[in-house]
Amino acid sequence: MNNGTRLSERIAGYYGRGKAGYALQVFFLLLLWLFAASLSVYGREVTDMSGRKVTLPDVIHKVVGISPPATYLLYALDPTLIGGLNFPPRESEKKYMAPGYTKLPVIGGLFGQGRTINQEALLRIKPDFVLYWQWKDAAIEQKLRATMAQLGLPLVAVRLDSIEDYPAALLFLGDVLNRKERAHKLYRYAMDTVQEAKAIKSRLKNTRKVRVYYAEGLDGLSTEPEGSIHAELIPLAGGENVHKGEQFSHYGMEKISMEQVLLYNPEVILVKERAFYNRIFTDPRWQNIRAVRDRRVYLIPYVPFNWFDRPPSFMRLLGIKWLLNILHPEHYSINMVAETRAFYKLFLRVDISEKEAREILNQ
Repeated sequence: MNNGTRLSERIAGYYGRGKAGYALQVFFLLLLWLFAASLSVYGREVTDMSGRKVTLPDVIHKVVGISPPATYLLYALDPTLIGGLNFPPRESEKKYMAPGYTKLPVIGGLFGQGRTINQEALLRIKPDFVLYWQWKDAAIEQKLRATMAQLGLPLVAVRLDSIEDYPAALLFLGDVLNRKERAHKLYRYAMDTVQEAKAIKSRLKNTRKVRVYYAEGLDGLSTEPEGSIHAELIPLAGGENVHKGEQFSHYGMEKISMEQVLLYNPEVILVKERAFYNRIFTDPRWQNIRAVRDRRVYLIPYVPFNWFDRPPSFMRLLGIKWLLNILHPEHYSINMVAETRAFYKLFLRVDISEKEAREILNQ
């Protein structure tokens, strides 16, 4: 006699063998089945990068990130696990991203400028958990936790405050998703890149820093101060951000005047918008600036998404190498075409030709 049979007989003996007893047996067994099912679905407890304990299924099938950095981090580890997008895919993304990714539903997200999550779309996806970049704003965080608790969705925090957080974030998420081998490959690249940048910066500590202006917006007159995450690659690559002062908002894009840029007189200008890049060498207002005179103005690569900022994603690991080569060509010689092809193969799982790499690099 097996254990299941003994249990059934004991239940029958307890509840009796009439119709009422039979109904109670069925009800009791149903409760047991539901309890067992709940154990198999939510089978493990993990500690996320905020220190909170979260119960997750043993096997993860679908995840939603509620900001682009979180979604792109998921993509690097396994794009098939992503359940929804934060916005419709841009044209720059479609060519180099997995076909299935570009067809995913849009759920919105919380990444500034009043954007919100489409809760109905999120519930239709039913992700195993929601991934978010832990905020420093406690009020926003509490509101997010309350919303996800109401929807019955586990919430997992990942720390992405700096590019230096990416090695640990990759290992953490790889462990949660059971993609440890791939996570370790990406971790190794991320860690080596950050350490390499720090080593070069250390070797150059006694030399004068290259003065850099980050030009955002269609007029090139929006920028970020030196302590902003949006411009953190400049100091990491051993440059000096000419725009000092405090960051007024997390979103950034502080407006400054043309007169201020003339006073800064940067040696290098990094440009975010192609439309401005196409105009800067002919616009009379910019011709007296040293970077323009010396032709040291560079359009930041933005395919499939920006290498420097907005969103601050893992593409910045390649952006560090690109910027090191621009600022210190005599100290950091690298074949950026070959490096770009290798990076796209590793992080995006896509083969690109030498011609495509040159186009991406604006060469």
